[in-house]
Amino acid sequence: MKRILVVEDEPAIAMVLEDDLTAEGYQVVVVTDGETASERALHEQFDAILLDVMLPRRDGFDVCRDLRRAGVRTPIMMLTAKSHEAEKVLGLELGADDYVTKPYSARELRARVKALLRRGEGESQQVCRFGDCEIHYERGEVRRLGKPLEMTPLEYKLLALMARRPGRVFTREQLLDEVWGRDVYITARVVDNQITNLRKKIEMEPGRPRYLVSVRGLGYRLDVTEP
Repeated sequence: MKRILVVEDEPAIAMVLEDDLTAEGYQVVVVTDGETASERALHEQFDAILLDVMLPRRDGFDVCRDLRRAGVRTPIMMLTAKSHEAEKVLGLELGADDYVTKPYSARELRARVKALLRRGEGESQQVCRFGDCEIHYERGEVRRLGKPLEMTPLEYKLLALMARRPGRVFTREQLLDEVWGRDVYITARVVDNQITNLRKKIEMEPGRPRYLVSVRGLGYRLDVTEP
């Protein structure tokens, strides 16, 4: 049985979430403040976290940031009444995997939770190796020559996405949709900047990449075998 942590301080919303997810066959744990959420997520095993932004004691952004810094890779969906683009981007940059704005339908939420759980399962299946780098999906970590690389959550998500489908060409628009989210509107230039940053970390010669390569007129792909 999948175990889901719901962090929501509004009793009516928390009850609806708990009842709906329990009916879907999940084991649901509800907490009502950010401090308790951090403690439970750090010391217990969950398959997904539904995290409200506006919480007593600590807000959802702080909780998400601290969990990722502590190495917790449990998929996180942020729930909020806020609809400003900048706050959606902030949540994703801090390491959230999805972002749902209230009000949302129960059907949409169920579908997003299922996708979130599938994503978490996919990241725990294997280690991807290329050159002198390794992506450890279960740990949410990239190593080079055996040593962990410092990466932002967005850099990790971008690299892990491409590594799970090696050799596939991704357009900038596809990468924006998959990594930043379909409802976040930023320019494709942001993808180019992230690719440049990744190359500096994983390539021997970032100016002449052999793994994270450009495909003229199309986008980018990750080659995991030697050329």
